[in-house]
Amino acid sequence: MNTPLTEAQKQIGTAIEHITVRELVDDSRERFELSVLAGEEGLERKIASKEVHRPGLALAGFLDLFTFDRVQILGNTEIKYLTHLGEKQCHKSVVQVMNHELPCIILTHGNDPPAELVDIANKKRIPILTTDRSSTDVIHLLSDYLDDRFAPYITVHGSLVDVYGTGMLFTGRSGIGKSEIALDLVERGHRLVSDDTVRIEKKTEGILMGSSPEVTRHFIEVRGVGMIDVRRMFGVRGVRMQKRVEVEVRLQEWDDNFEWERIGLDQESTRYLGADIPLIRLPIFPGKNITMIAEVIALNVHVKVYGFNAAEELNKRLLDEIDKQKVKGYLIRDYE
Repeated sequence: MNTPLTEAQKQIGTAIEHITVRELVDDSRERFELSVLAGEEGLERKIASKEVHRPGLALAGFLDLFTFDRVQILGNTEIKYLTHLGEKQCHKSVVQVMNHELPCIILTHGNDPPAELVDIANKKRIPILTTDRSSTDVIHLLSDYLDDRFAPYITVHGSLVDVYGTGMLFTGRSGIGKSEIALDLVERGHRLVSDDTVRIEKKTEGILMGSSPEVTRHFIEVRGVGMIDVRRMFGVRGVRMQKRVEVEVRLQEWDDNFEWERIGLDQESTRYLGADIPLIRLPIFPGKNITMIAEVIALNVHVKVYGFNAAEELNKRLLDEIDKQKVKGYLIRDYE
């Protein structure tokens, strides 16, 4: 059974349509060690694709499938090819590629570009960026960066805590005690990811990653006390930047008329950005140790990963016992 959140509990975020080359340079200067070599006037050009491209075939003259709207990577192979061409042929090869609206070009391995490439880049205002990193490293790091920037996301009202390595998203109405449970878990040695507002991004293969808005990162609001800086109070052991969201625990007041799950055979799920995760409805009433139950839920997730499901095991034992009783009944009737 799939149980989505109400619109009051979530807010869909539209994935960004583009970033500028300037943003790429500023955001990843340390990671990629990028510097601007030419075409600085074109730093406001837009990058609208999370894919990258190596234009080897395009430089050789095959432009039918040239994906010019992507960041172009020129490594040792491409630069060596251009330098082995005559001046006239090199100019022709560069022009046929740079006549397209390229976002930018990244030179890897610290390669020096041909003079024709620099001249045309300055004329057409196409940024050329350079780094000493290898093409493999740049493609890997840049793909990760662009995946993060262009990932669809959703903002959820709740608290996300890493409990025994399991990302647990606590949801429920305002004031039900999500923040207090998160704080109690941190005090018991677990790690806070985000309180009150959780940003969930969808990665590849349906993986959901949760993080905190930068403004409220590491803060918890406790009613009657105020804001608490978890990192300063508990140290770095009490926080983490992001965590995969693996189970949702929805806190609800006890209702005698509600049919609560008692065995666990009928597992509910909830969906975020097209990906399903298990949903556990946890009834709240005075005296109930929710923190301890949260730890048990986390450990039970680990046990299921290793192929053991307590509800299914109990059901199997009951069915086996019923079969034994049936066989015993048949034997008694046959004897009589």
